Order: sequence, then C-alpha cells, then structure tokens
Amino acid sequence: MQATLQTRLTPVAVVGAGALGCLFGGMLARAGTAVTLIGRASHVEAIRRDGLVLESGGRTEAIPLAATEDMSAVRGAGLVLFCVKSIDTDAAARAMAPYLADQAVVLSLQNGVDNNERIRAQVANVAKGANEVFPGLVYAAAQMAGPGHVRHTGGGGVVIGQLAAHRRPHGTDRALLDAIASLFAGAGVAVRISDEVEVELWTKLVMNCAYNAISALGDAQYGEMVALAEIRTLMGDAAREAAAVATAKGVRLPHDIVASALKLADGMPTQISSTAQDIRRGRRTEIDHLNGYVVRTGEALGIATPVNRALDALVKLLERRAAPS
Repeated sequence: MQATLQTRLTPVAVVGAGALGCLFGGMLARAGTAVTLIGRASHVEAIRRDGLVLESGGRTEAIPLAATEDMSAVRGAGLVLFCVKSIDTDAAARAMAPYLADQAVVLSLQNGVDNNERIRAQVANVAKGANEVFPGLVYAAAQMAGPGHVRHTGGGGVVIGQLAAHRRPHGTDRALLDAIASLFAGAGVAVRISDEVEVELWTKLVMNCAYNAISALGDAQYGEMVALAEIRTLMGDAAREAAAVATAKGVRLPHDIVASALKLADGMPTQISSTAQDIRRGRRTEIDHLNGYVVRTGEALGIATPVNRALDALVKLLERRAAPS
C-alpha cells in the first residue's frame, strides 16, 4: 500500500525554487527521485547549465535535475512542494491550479499559519479531482549562495500533518502522510508526522516572531542576537505576545514555548532570518504573515501586541528603504 502511494507521489515538482525548495528538491533528486524546480530565471539558467549546486555538511556537489520558469511544469507531478513566500501564495496557487493532476498532493513548506487554507481556496476553484493539500513546516536553515547554488547551514527537520478541519475518514490522510515521510526519509530528510499540526504551525510562528524581524533590523545572526541580554528580552516579549494570541484562538502551545524559542539559536548560531535575506536582496519580506499576522489576529481577539506591532512597522520601513529605486 505505502509503496503504491509513494509511486503515486512521483515525479515531484517544486513551486518556488528558493533556498528551501532547492534544498529539498536537490536532496530528493540526489536520491533518485525525478524532480523539476520551478523558479526564477537566474537560478533556472544556472541549474540547466551546471546542475543544482548543493552545499551541505562540508560537502559540495552538483546535482542534475530539471528546472524551468514555467508553472505548467507541475503537470503530471504526483507531489508538489509549495515553497513560495507567503506574500506570493495566492498568486502562485492560482497559477498552479489548472495544471495539477487529478490526484496530485500539495505540501506547503512555508512560514505562517494560513497558507494551507489559501492554497486550498485557489485549488478548489478548478473543477478537477480531489487534490489533497497538507501543511508542513521546516526547521532547516538554508541560503542561496548564488544562482543555482544552495547552502545548507543548519537543521533539516520537517513536520507535516493535516488540520483537524480537513481530516478524511478511513485513514486516507495518514497513509498519504506516511508515504510522503517515506519518500523524504529515503533522501535523508527527517520527517515527523504530527497529529496536532496547527500547534506546530503556531509554535513555528512564535519562533519566527522572535527571530525574523530582529535579525533583519540588526542584520544579525541568531547567535549574536541571543548573546545580548537586551535582545533576548525583546525576543521573549515578541514570543509571549504571539503565544497569547495563539491561546486566545484556542491553540494550546507548549508551556515552555518562549524558552524553546530562545534555544533555537543553539542549533543554528550563524543563521540570519529569511526576512534579513530578503532585505539584503531588496525584496519584499513575509513580515505581514509573521509579526503582522499576530498583530491583526490580536486586534480581532482583543489581545495587545505592542512589540510585534513595532517590529512589523520597523521592518516595513526598512523594506521600503532597501527596495531598489
């Protein structure tokens, strides 16, 4: 049964071949899975010419795989790794939907807690077969070191599951999740299936709220952030506000969520946040779906979030200044 499902999940398409999309797409391709990366022209050109350069664990290798800018390349894929920035979720899902195979599975590997519903809404607009959409989250650090060159700098775990509102009877969801986990495991990616993935998503959001904006504002690595007492205090305050919003929504987070957030830097001290990477490149950030999402949700629930409001506003100011003129 699992072998049949795993076969159904191939070939794999990666929508959003940035750092994480290239990391996981490259690892799957290295293990023998047929993978097509869909991404920016500069990366596509380099990958077609030289293969995907994957730098991880002190080893650098070039991995041959398909790459294109054309969204129609999802046609025929059994599994789509959806890795675009949260700001691009609606547009990318809308562009992808007409090409999805009837039984294709979409796995969102993005920051934020609402991407699953946004993808589902776009896919549901296309009258096709039952396309399952699963939420996932990544505890890996990676950066694009150049066109077609991804550098893995820490971590590597993936958590997947299904939201309670979308669970199907007779264990169908679990069988598919098991098959996805097996496919990833064969590529050396540790995957954990969670029965409380909404809690996992909010846990990651709390951590993002503690790190992403501050890393961008200070152009700082995680290790140097937590080494400064004043910054640790600020990070803890941002995390506590986000956790309070989650509680108000009925999401029961671990009691030690703030302490756990601060410990994240231990495993990736040289990492800078994806928000900081976007600022360096003059690109729009995901801040509206991180600290900004906490602010908006807090307003709706009557929860004050002054630290997250300040971080959201300051990143938007920095974003405007960093944008190409």
